[in-house]
Amino acid sequence: MTTNTPRAAWTLILAASAILMITMAARLTTGLFLSPLNTATGLGVASISFAMAVGQFMWGASQPVFGAVADKYGSMPVIVLGAVLLAGGLAATPFVSTQWGLLVTLGILSASGAGAGSFSILIGATAQRLPAERRAFASGFINAGGSFGQFVFAPLVQFLIATTGWITAMLALAATSLFTIPLAWPLRGKPPAQSVVGHGALSSDLTLGRQVRDAMRDRSYLCLHAGFFTCGFHIAFLVTHLPGEVALCGLPAGVSATALGLIGLFNIAGSLAAGALAQRYRMKWLLAFTYGSRAVIIAAYLLAPKSGWTFYVFAAALGFTWLATVPPTAGLVGKLFGMRYLATLFGLTLLSHQIGGFFGAWLGGLAFVKFGDYSWMWYADIALALAAAFVNLPIREAKPVPAAVAA
Repeated sequence: MTTNTPRAAWTLILAASAILMITMAARLTTGLFLSPLNTATGLGVASISFAMAVGQFMWGASQPVFGAVADKYGSMPVIVLGAVLLAGGLAATPFVSTQWGLLVTLGILSASGAGAGSFSILIGATAQRLPAERRAFASGFINAGGSFGQFVFAPLVQFLIATTGWITAMLALAATSLFTIPLAWPLRGKPPAQSVVGHGALSSDLTLGRQVRDAMRDRSYLCLHAGFFTCGFHIAFLVTHLPGEVALCGLPAGVSATALGLIGLFNIAGSLAAGALAQRYRMKWLLAFTYGSRAVIIAAYLLAPKSGWTFYVFAAALGFTWLATVPPTAGLVGKLFGMRYLATLFGLTLLSHQIGGFFGAWLGGLAFVKFGDYSWMWYADIALALAAAFVNLPIREAKPVPAAVAA
């Protein structure tokens, strides 16, 4: 499918946004199930955190694989397969009671399924079908869809857990994930043939393997990986352990659900702002500012008294930066290497993101067991955020061309 008209372009963007809304909602609400799973299975916070950490890694590891398949055969088959894996993994989770069982259901099946309907596939599919001047806006809008899913589903899932039980809540998530199948229809068909344009590659017949090898030797691309690692560490730690942090402060579970929802709500504005600003300013400056602001926000949280309103303000401020890193990161990959293999190359950056996510989720559980709180995780988060801000500065990036000039 090509986008020859504004209506076709909006259909494509809205469909991708709705798919991400569902898959991200399923992934970013798993922390709400940590305590109920611990109560039901008796496995302990560290063991369940490890299963969720494996899920963070698999969500990232699956994306370059599914991205390569989507680059070659089209996105719709990948999204349909992902819906089946996501629904199956979530639906099977209530029926396992061992760590190995959770590793398979939450760690492999559902995480891989969510990865098949996530950023690299969706942003890659739309970028290949849209003119250059609309790609940054489209990636920001799609990213906002994932945030909207977090905003809607976090309090809804917590409400279902409280009123009907965690099993019903998880089965409801499994059923909802199947709606991504009809939503994938506008993404049908193979991606249109495009030349590879970027400082890392200039040949229109460049193979995927050659493109990946060239990218992995590119300093700017590796800097993107390093920064995105920190982003994953930060997000996975919060998604998995924010409910535990709230409980340590003696506050009700509803506070954590509301905070997660506020993160999603404010990241809608953050994602749209990032997509718009990426058309006017160098994306590496946006990334450096975003990571640096996270360090300031976390430091302010640590100094503030711990009340419900502290968490709400913290969530709102953090939410504005939450996944606002995605549009400029995807945009920079496209600038460096062109659109042809964007799903694969951006998928590889997301793998680095989720390696960080693995450590954020897992080490958070270990820190809680060893120290009884998450203090050292917050300190590590600040240090990594500052490092990520500086590592993006050496990236080579041309000044953006205004849309009117590009047209």
